[in-house]
Amino acid sequence: MDISFSNISKINNQKPQKGNLILAEPFMQDDHFGRSVILICEHNKDGSYGFILNNQLDIKLEDLVPDIEVKDLSVFYGGPVHSSNLFFLHQLGDLIENSVKICENIWTSGDFNQIIEFINMGIIDTSKIKFFLGYAGWTENQLNTEFKANSWIALSLMKEDVFSENKIDLWKDVLNKRGGRMKAISNFPLNPIDN
Repeated sequence: MDISFSNISKINNQKPQKGNLILAEPFMQDDHFGRSVILICEHNKDGSYGFILNNQLDIKLEDLVPDIEVKDLSVFYGGPVHSSNLFFLHQLGDLIENSVKICENIWTSGDFNQIIEFINMGIIDTSKIKFFLGYAGWTENQLNTEFKANSWIALSLMKEDVFSENKIDLWKDVLNKRGGRMKAISNFPLNPIDN
């Protein structure tokens, strides 16, 4: 099977849309986005935003939120926009007030004080929530332009990708699960000279 990066445009027939994933092209050297897996939370004529799912930080939620009683909850780098602000994705839209639905069984936002209270009370399964500092954002038509330049691969969402315990190898695993040509792309070296 002939898979070179120049052929990605032929197999990248999906477009970015709310509730789907985008993956950085294999050789992207950007400090923020190299080998990133991003859940698109909004994509419309005004712009797009989402969260990088596979860039875990060396800090814990208790470092940012003194009131949290449950220790060792991970925090991820969601992207370079508002990177000092805390955001979250969750599967608790029926429980958390003011949640904003992204797609089937995945929400963002909601009453943060309620979330902390429910975590402390043991009401929330913490595997169903993910915390981020910052988010990835694109201005009007910016993401579409990047897609035309083959900077990203769009894939339909598998719910387990968002809340996966696998942080380091998520980019490769998401492609492997799709099989075929996507699996071949997952084996591209980070540096094309190594190919």
